[in-house]
Amino acid sequence: MKKDRSSIIKTASIIAFFGNLLLAVLKIWSGLYAGSLAVLGDGIDSSMDVFIAAMTLIVSGVISKPADKDHPWGHGRAETIATVILSMLLFFAGGQLILNSIQQLIAGAKNEIPGTIALVATIISILGKILLSWSQHLLGNKTGSAMLKANAKNMVADVFTSLGVLIGLFISIFFNIGSIDLVVAILVGLWIIKNAVNIFLETNMELMDGTKNDEIYKLLFEVIRSVPEVSNPHRTRMRCIAGFWDIVLDIEVNPDLSVTQAHEIATKLENTVKARIDNIFDIMVHVEPIGNKQIEAYGLREE
Repeated sequence: MKKDRSSIIKTASIIAFFGNLLLAVLKIWSGLYAGSLAVLGDGIDSSMDVFIAAMTLIVSGVISKPADKDHPWGHGRAETIATVILSMLLFFAGGQLILNSIQQLIAGAKNEIPGTIALVATIISILGKILLSWSQHLLGNKTGSAMLKANAKNMVADVFTSLGVLIGLFISIFFNIGSIDLVVAILVGLWIIKNAVNIFLETNMELMDGTKNDEIYKLLFEVIRSVPEVSNPHRTRMRCIAGFWDIVLDIEVNPDLSVTQAHEIATKLENTVKARIDNIFDIMVHVEPIGNKQIEAYGLREE
């Protein structure tokens, strides 16, 4: 399953790389040819997407490596780290867009009225980005990859960026008001920063071994209740490693059972959880006798 996941992520990265490369070349060329700084800037933004896709492609190779003595948990966190870097790049790009637009507004700069070829290139870019975003979102959901989902959000932001550029071009060409697209660019920059912050917060939760997904805990306790020999599940902890769940919990069993019998119950529970919950990286069950009293410093109970 992990090998198939890495293969899908690699395929998604290749699609994103070549798709963004074509759009970047188209927008940079048309921006220079038509004299549109807005389209040229949009092309430079797509160039950053080419870099992001290349980084994703590299990461897909890293996370496919098996665990070793230096990385006994595997290399899945490389995806999380790459997603953090992606959020920072998005934040920087949005901030630069806002600062440059504000500087031009303050300076009273007027954009050159661009040629209509810039409109055509921008419309093609919007359609292309929609297709790329859809593919990244679809494959991201299929693999549970935070990196691909973040890239999909980035491309959705790019669609809004190109829409802002398109609106600015229409106003510039048909109403001869060159400064309007600068105001639109500021709004688009704020949208990009908002997405970057959301991606960072989601990824930071994973880096801190936490989750806001209450439903996965509810499902786990529901599965545990289906094994009648198990009592009082507690000290339950779940963390996500590149889309896979690592689960640790304590259970109580009849104290008169032999070690072998208690082990069989723990194994039965582990197999039941793996059968009912998708994408299990590992599960470890600690067995205690019923009525065992100890201080719990961490982990969750069902209530």
